[in-house]
Amino acid sequence: MAEDSDQERSEQATGKRRDDFRKRGQVAQSKEVVTAALMTMSLLLWVFYAQSFWRSLEQLFANSLRHLHQPQLSVLRTLVLTNQTIAELGRLLWPVFLMTLVVGFFASFLQVGPLFTTKPFMPDLSKFNPIKGMGRFFSKRSALEVVKSLAKVSLVGAVAGLTLANEFGTALQLLSVDLSQTIIFLGDVAYLILAKACAIFIVLGLIDFLFTRWEMEQKMKMTKQEVKEEYKETEGDPQLKARVRSVQQQMARKRMMAEVPKADVIITNPTHLSIAISYQRDSMDAPQIIAKGADHLAMRIRDIAKEYAIPLVENVPVARALYKMDVGSAIPEEMFKAVAEILAYVYSLKRN
Repeated sequence: MAEDSDQERSEQATGKRRDDFRKRGQVAQSKEVVTAALMTMSLLLWVFYAQSFWRSLEQLFANSLRHLHQPQLSVLRTLVLTNQTIAELGRLLWPVFLMTLVVGFFASFLQVGPLFTTKPFMPDLSKFNPIKGMGRFFSKRSALEVVKSLAKVSLVGAVAGLTLANEFGTALQLLSVDLSQTIIFLGDVAYLILAKACAIFIVLGLIDFLFTRWEMEQKMKMTKQEVKEEYKETEGDPQLKARVRSVQQQMARKRMMAEVPKADVIITNPTHLSIAISYQRDSMDAPQIIAKGADHLAMRIRDIAKEYAIPLVENVPVARALYKMDVGSAIPEEMFKAVAEILAYVYSLKRN
């Protein structure tokens, strides 16, 4: 049971896992948002640009037909007219192409932010596996995409059908009007259908965006074992770090104990503290702590001191105050007097 629970993706994605997904190009991006943005902006562009577009297009075809009816039309002249026609069509359509590029870019950028990666374009041999390919074809994701496509088509078709049904009575009255009014009516109906379709796509885009975010969060979730492995990779194995820290402490302790024979005095607390003090007048501005220890280590310092005939001086308040300081630090100014008295006592012992 414990192994099963460890394999459940119950842990939220860490920052590193999110970065790894992003580097691979696996981000929450809804295609429906891009589609809705493109349709909406296309409709708005068409509202402001349609009249100018149709007027220019009508003039372009009129000029083309007028030149084509000329009696002396050479091949060179035909090529020139063709190039001019293509250039004029490009001039008319470039706002649509530009709008498509800009809206498509910003619709994606606002969803995922700045992202550049070549991982999705790297060759992956597993994609050429026919068995896995069939598995992807019949996967839940593929079924969901089919359902979404059918839902969009059904909704847009139903809205279009209801709109045409509501305008059917007005359409019958067009039998007695001229062609221009009929074209205007058809344009209005088409615009109404497109506007309703845009509203549908916006709602579907919002739903798909939220679902895509939720789906990506579920995909990025981790098992407890994955969290442990990632912690080991980023922070290191806790057991190994503890062993390294223990070895470092042992080496530092050995170096410190090697300095004890250089001490001038060992200040002790008779119960459990020992602090080794050294003072070299030629090289030190103040006495320094070269070793310290508590309990077992304090007793070891005292044994070395006895071996090298280093005086032991009992002074409980000074020992407690010095033990709080780091090895290698100089005696603070406020303790100069107390330590100087101890050193004076030690030097007098040596002279005697």
